[in-house]
Amino acid sequence: MLDITFYTTTDQPPRSVEVAEDIYEWLAKSDFSKIGKSVPTKILLEGEKEKIPLVKLSKGNRKKLRSFLVEKIIRESHAVLTQLGDSPSKKEYQDGTNRLRKLQELLHCVENEDYLYLQRV
Repeated sequence: MLDITFYTTTDQPPRSVEVAEDIYEWLAKSDFSKIGKSVPTKILLEGEKEKIPLVKLSKGNRKKLRSFLVEKIIRESHAVLTQLGDSPSKKEYQDGTNRLRKLQELLHCVENEDYLYLQRV
């Protein structure tokens, strides 16, 4: 599992979204990885100042990431519904909806304006 982490500028704990390696690789090859630029940024982590590569979730970056995720969620929803059919087993449902659930989790973080930075490393 790999993490995509969202940060605030306060001492609140970051929010990490764990994604499987194949989903992370898929995102890395998509426009998701091209939106915004990672810049070494000082941030307060557990009471200490750290300098880590972060993408600032400016209004423009947030809007582009949101649009990307919404589009992918729509496409993934269609693919999942087509793939699963009318009566999937519980395992088929869980396996088939994993990417969709992760995309929605990322979307909720992008839409949360408390998060001002994103780390894709």
